Amino acid sequence: MNSNTPGIAAPSPRVLRWLGGLFVVLVMATNATPSRAGAPPDSFADLADRLLPAVVNISTTTTVKNAERGLDMPQLPPGMEEFFKDFMERQHGNQENRPLKSTALGSGFIVDPSGLVVTNNHVIADADAINVILHDGRVFKAELVGRDSKADLAVLRIKVAEKLPALTFGDSDAGRVGDWVLAIGNPYGLGGTVTAGIISARSRDINAGPYDDFIQTDAAINRGNSGGPLFNMKGEVIGINTAIYSQSGGSIGIGFAIPSNLAKPVIVDLERFGKARRGWLGVHIQMVTDEIAESLGLKDQHGALVADVMAGGPAAKAGIKGGDIITRFDGKDVTETHRLQRIVAETPINKEVEVDVLRDGKHVLLKAVVAEMKEDADETPAKKGEEAPSKKEDNQSQIAAFGISVSPVSAATRQQFELPAELKSGAVVTDVKPNGSAAEKGLKPGDVIIEATHEVVKTPADLIAKVDEAKKAGRKSLFLLVQGDESSRHYVALRIDSDDKK
Repeated sequence: MNSNTPGIAAPSPRVLRWLGGLFVVLVMATNATPSRAGAPPDSFADLADRLLPAVVNISTTTTVKNAERGLDMPQLPPGMEEFFKDFMERQHGNQENRPLKSTALGSGFIVDPSGLVVTNNHVIADADAINVILHDGRVFKAELVGRDSKADLAVLRIKVAEKLPALTFGDSDAGRVGDWVLAIGNPYGLGGTVTAGIISARSRDINAGPYDDFIQTDAAINRGNSGGPLFNMKGEVIGINTAIYSQSGGSIGIGFAIPSNLAKPVIVDLERFGKARRGWLGVHIQMVTDEIAESLGLKDQHGALVADVMAGGPAAKAGIKGGDIITRFDGKDVTETHRLQRIVAETPINKEVEVDVLRDGKHVLLKAVVAEMKEDADETPAKKGEEAPSKKEDNQSQIAAFGISVSPVSAATRQQFELPAELKSGAVVTDVKPNGSAAEKGLKPGDVIIEATHEVVKTPADLIAKVDEAKKAGRKSLFLLVQGDESSRHYVALRIDSDDKK
């Protein structure tokens, strides 16, 4: 019996592994003052006794197609493969058309006495059948109410005659690093396992999804623990445990939980609509790097840089422009792009909000009405396209400061690089030297530089003039708007190298 634990890439040699089940994290009650953490309690027994009945085990069954499995064939001398295959089929039968059932275990918790259960989406993804096993051993067939892959949450319902013990959500933002927590879940199918630890860190981005804001804990959690709540010392759920960093798949004391404040609105939407409804602004955003901050004369790199504005979207209607840096949204500070994505997504649909943008060094206050995000829409950094052909062009101009050659938009460049018809002017990148600042920032032949320091670049001469102007002003980099494949746009600050750099 396998645990449902898909893996995702993490910095070597660590491997981030999904847990495939539920565990509950409970923060122990202390007599701490607001200024310092309290001592651990003598025992977790009372808290565990109260919360264990609301923690459930989840068993899923999935049909595995024959193409996904096949026979385990040993290494054989040449010419023996067909003979051994015939032997295996005589021993085990021809399994070509025989479906194989795969079973996995996870965890979950009850949030409503009528039988509403919360778990991770990856616990039940692709399952043909889902069973919920209560603490007293009773098994119920579960109905999938709704699921959301971006937040990795799912809501199930079981039909019961009596009211079940249910858990309540608390304020995850109130949890502090160092607070004690308790985990209850179904590691390796053992069920009802309790472990203790502390909140190790907050606001972790583990590249699991667009809204990562995980609580990190050192409570021992393993495969089969996915989907469980994280409690504070009052017994309130402050998180849903989802993943671990591990070299072996077992606990090494680094686990991650979805904060309850992020999960609550998603769970409500899943129960009501069967899907998550998120706010949408209609912009492509990117990070404000050190180079971009320097090229714009900014004191720091806080905020989210608007790379492009979608026509007809809330941002366009509000007057937000490409090149604006969003510093506050709906009264909340935007420290970087990832935070803006979460703030916008959590904003109620059709709500009018104030948006503070930095434009040409001045703060501009705008108002936008947040729309509903569609399935294929997202507030994400601008896309980078595939590389275009790099044939040499006539009428080229070399810009040694960036390590590139550029040509005007013409019939030849339009045909060679398949430039869009609506692109009438700019400096087309025709060659990129491997040791230049342009190469370091990912520019490639076929990219078109259309703005420099927020001014339109109609020809290569305009770009050269801007480079010369920046050199005379003693600036170290130049702020450019680049149009890549599929008309995607993004900003980049290119370092200005000396002309004699080889």
